[in-house]
Amino acid sequence: MLLVGAHPEQDRHDPGGGHPERLGRLVAAVAGIGDAGIGRDAGTDGPDQWLPLRFASRSELAAVHDIGYLHALADLCAGGGGRLDADTVASAGSWETARATAGAGLSAVEALTAGRGEAAFVLGRPPGHHATRTAGMGFCLLNNVAITAAALVSRGERVAIIDWDVHHGNGTQDIFWEDPRVLFVSIHEWPLYPGTGRADERGGGAGLGTTVNMPLPAGATGDVYLAAFDEVVVPSVKRFGATWVLVSAGFDAHRDDPLASMLLTAGDYADLTGRVMDLTDMAGRTILFLEGGYALGGLRASVAACASRLAGGSYRPEPASSGGAGMAHVAGYRRAFLEEIPQP
Repeated sequence: MLLVGAHPEQDRHDPGGGHPERLGRLVAAVAGIGDAGIGRDAGTDGPDQWLPLRFASRSELAAVHDIGYLHALADLCAGGGGRLDADTVASAGSWETARATAGAGLSAVEALTAGRGEAAFVLGRPPGHHATRTAGMGFCLLNNVAITAAALVSRGERVAIIDWDVHHGNGTQDIFWEDPRVLFVSIHEWPLYPGTGRADERGGGAGLGTTVNMPLPAGATGDVYLAAFDEVVVPSVKRFGATWVLVSAGFDAHRDDPLASMLLTAGDYADLTGRVMDLTDMAGRTILFLEGGYALGGLRASVAACASRLAGGSYRPEPASSGGAGMAHVAGYRRAFLEEIPQP
């Protein structure tokens, strides 16, 4: 069974009119779950499929974020909100909404560990992978995937984070730069915001080799992404010995997205999800987290395709894509990276 963490009634994060990371994103994502024939909207599964509302505590957030930043963010929201930077806005309801989204990942871990499902999909706002230890940026306030990963490694797990958002997950990379218990792999468009994610960014200290960046040129298609998975991601995760796989599942590499120039389709995201499902030896150790995706139609279709594949279905509202740029890059990354991934 696929578990879903989504609480549209709790979504009070409002960056203002005209902002791409808008309130309608979560509505579109939840609609995609229904399109896939999953959950209460489709009437096919019981309420146990939907994870309960859970707010991450400050101590859980402080495992990855500076406590001073957390206090400042909470105070900003309590005062009615304001800008963190030119792109990132907090409103009066953002603190509680962000805590609920972060808590959904922790709730997913608890439910999967208890054997309640085979995988989980956390849908929430705002996204998280740009948030660093000390600052929110890139529409992100709290780093949801990192908070869940920190909870897992604290109990002895080895965690692989796969980030297929079109923008590099600089915050996640920053948080786990020196942590050998977390493998961070990112496939992203280059050049593009936030300007990090070069192939020579490999981690530091005890975490040297546990950061794998695969920047791709604009115009990459699904066959290029699948090659990156087959040639680099899958062998890297297997060599690392991950016991849990978390995915920063941004859908802004979709061909309709206004903030990037990739050519992926919902069918491609179904195929990528299929690869992810094969990365661990145990069921119930995979969680996807919604990150970007700003064309509401593309977001809805892509979430639907991913959710269907996670649940063992075959719903594909769009065919896969092929023939785009970047295949030569993948061959170079395979030669460069595979021997450097630390084994358990």
